[in-house]
Amino acid sequence: MKRLGLLVAAGTAALMLGVTRPARAQWIVFDPNNYVQNVLTAARELQQINNQITSLQNEAQMLVNQAKNLASLPYSSLQQLQSSIQRTQQLLAQAQRIAYDVQQVDRAFSASYAPATGSQSSQMLVTNAQSRWQNTYAATQDALRVQAGIVGNLDTNRIQTSALVTSSQGASGALQATQAGNQILALSAQQLADLTAVVTAQGRAQSLEAAQRAAAQDQGREQLRRFLTPGQGYQSSNVQMFH
Repeated sequence: MKRLGLLVAAGTAALMLGVTRPARAQWIVFDPNNYVQNVLTAARELQQINNQITSLQNEAQMLVNQAKNLASLPYSSLQQLQSSIQRTQQLLAQAQRIAYDVQQVDRAFSASYAPATGSQSSQMLVTNAQSRWQNTYAATQDALRVQAGIVGNLDTNRIQTSALVTSSQGASGALQATQAGNQILALSAQQLADLTAVVTAQGRAQSLEAAQRAAAQDQGREQLRRFLTPGQGYQSSNVQMFH
């Protein structure tokens, strides 16, 4: 404003000096108040233009930031995670003899693991004992295969974890950071599923082994009873007790 006042004063002085000279054609009328108002109006308009430019710059920066926040993460581990889960599911689905099915478990235990009775033949006792041993053997093998498959997933999980952490640290916006975090959670869920599969497979093998021992003890008592019962004896010399 001080600078504007000096300009107005200088202009006024110059015009007054010009008035003292004899005019050749006509007098030029100068209104100082009107001149000041015009200058102030021009200054206000210039300030408004500057404000609009600043507003446009801010809006442009907001659009840039929004674009960054809406930018999708260029890296995805979904396919690798799905492949790892499918491999584990396939291993579980390949369970031998007694599968992970409630009805199959009930049928197997009502047949091979049922308490030995006097109405069963010696050959039936042997057949059931062999079936129980084969179930335990197959379950142990299945547990080892599941463990081997999940160990094979460890290297894939390591690579995916490193890639996701790197992507998260280099995320340019909120969406990328959120997507990276979600994929890390999905990786954790996949690892938890692998751990559940290992525990389940090993628990199945241990349960069948415990059931085999319990059934063998029950069958052993039945065999001893038959041996001690006068006149009953054994009908076959191939009867064995499986422990």
